[in-house]
Amino acid sequence: MSGLALRAERVSLGHGAGPVVRELDFDVRPGEVLAVLGASGCGKSTLLRSLAGLLPVVAGRLLADGEPVTGPSPERALMFQDDALLPWRTVRRNVELPLAIRGLDRAARRDRAGLWLDRVGLAHHADRLPAQLSGGMRQRVQLARTLAGEPRAVLMDEPFGALDAQTRGAMQRLLADVLSSTAATVVFVTHDVDEALFVADRVAVLEPGGVRTLVDVPEPRDPATRGTPLVRAARMELLGALGATDPYVRSLSS
Repeated sequence: MSGLALRAERVSLGHGAGPVVRELDFDVRPGEVLAVLGASGCGKSTLLRSLAGLLPVVAGRLLADGEPVTGPSPERALMFQDDALLPWRTVRRNVELPLAIRGLDRAARRDRAGLWLDRVGLAHHADRLPAQLSGGMRQRVQLARTLAGEPRAVLMDEPFGALDAQTRGAMQRLLADVLSSTAATVVFVTHDVDEALFVADRVAVLEPGGVRTLVDVPEPRDPATRGTPLVRAARMELLGALGATDPYVRSLSS
């Protein structure tokens, strides 16, 4: 199964007081990992919710494989910073949940959940409850649950933002490994420039007026390239774009 092609055509996004993003144009290629950076309040999470079909656009069109996004779909899965696991269901039954919603029989659900729990290193914790797991382990369960449903697009809203630095690094490496075996298109929102440069094929800097900068990542998801001249140059370009809208990041470029 191929990843979805996602496209925004002169899209304005927002709710309540008015649009937070205006005249947004961008494409995400099938199977690509696009990271989205930007200052707080620029509309990153709003964009993900609109791509997921949870929030209608104010103007313009969002397309998935050329068809307008008009509501949620099992082809587009949203993964949050909060793991959102059901506390009364075991790890295995949490992973099985989207499969049950899709009508898979019990044996098929159990087999697929077991496969993904093994992929994320939690096969031996399948019968535990979420409260018995660390934050990083719960995020691994959420990743397994998200991918077990075989979505064609995965929309990730700062999924590792609440984790400590060591656990976050481990989750980044796990995600890179998992993405090597799935064709899903990924849109990954983060505040972390280095995280974006590790997980993504391209990185976009979002601001209320649309995409300010779009940077191709040299050798994405390869730990050996961190700190190479090409990656350092991409990092400086992104920090420069962010610094134009968020004074906090200016010190990071020094």
